[in-house]
Amino acid sequence: MKKYLTLLFSAVFTGTFAQQHQLTKLWESPHLAVPESALLNEKKDFMYTALIDGDASASDGKGGIAKVNTRGKILDSAWVKGLNAPKGMAKWGNKLYVADIKELVVINTSNAKIEAKIPVEGSVFLNDVTADKTGNIFVSDTRTGKVYKIKNNHVELWLNDVPNANGLKAINDDLYILSGTNVMKADKNKQLTIIAKDLAKNGDGIEQLNNGDFIVTCWNGLIYYVTPNGSAELLLDTQEQKINTADLALDSAKGIIYIPTFNHRSIIAYQLKNK
Repeated sequence: MKKYLTLLFSAVFTGTFAQQHQLTKLWESPHLAVPESALLNEKKDFMYTALIDGDASASDGKGGIAKVNTRGKILDSAWVKGLNAPKGMAKWGNKLYVADIKELVVINTSNAKIEAKIPVEGSVFLNDVTADKTGNIFVSDTRTGKVYKIKNNHVELWLNDVPNANGLKAINDDLYILSGTNVMKADKNKQLTIIAKDLAKNGDGIEQLNNGDFIVTCWNGLIYYVTPNGSAELLLDTQEQKINTADLALDSAKGIIYIPTFNHRSIIAYQLKNK
């Protein structure tokens, strides 16, 4: 594995300039069973929501997928049942791909049926999932620092030695990766660039705004606004309130961020605005 090619900025500028953006709370959903991630459907009128409902590492069959609309109403708290500790999700066509500890679960969104469980050999803690423009599925394994690529149910190791690999977002020919406290980009040749570094906590979820900037969450209770030139602006800190900020969903057109709160057991919607 080649060393990272470029370090665009040697430090994140959190707190060193006037805050440019702010979040305003819109609503909070009713109780959910340990929501870890959220994914908007194509119409952006509801979210698939991964529910761990137990130990994040346990193969206990307690996990599932809920549907929550974009006004905070729970449409179906048990749309899919019988998973273990589901985390990140991606959708391609009518298939929903879900990371479930050591497997990638494939769900038909037309009928909520589990069509396949694809084992990822050597994995320990599969975490986030993304789909690229051609339908390749990427999944991170946080405990082993690896990123896998899945196509037609075939699994291959795509990147190795990516410490604490978690949040993934495929954009054009690039794959953005949260690696510990770093925001990174892997190009189609698997060459890595550090976009921003030294977030206060390890990153969890990453989504891109229409202007090319990013919203990044850290599970402990932090939300950042990150630009491609390496600056990171802290938007929210809920650590003292013990409200987690897990793998987000983002409606970029409306500037609305949906945050699964994990142990706080809800989804909170925020409006992003310029200050």
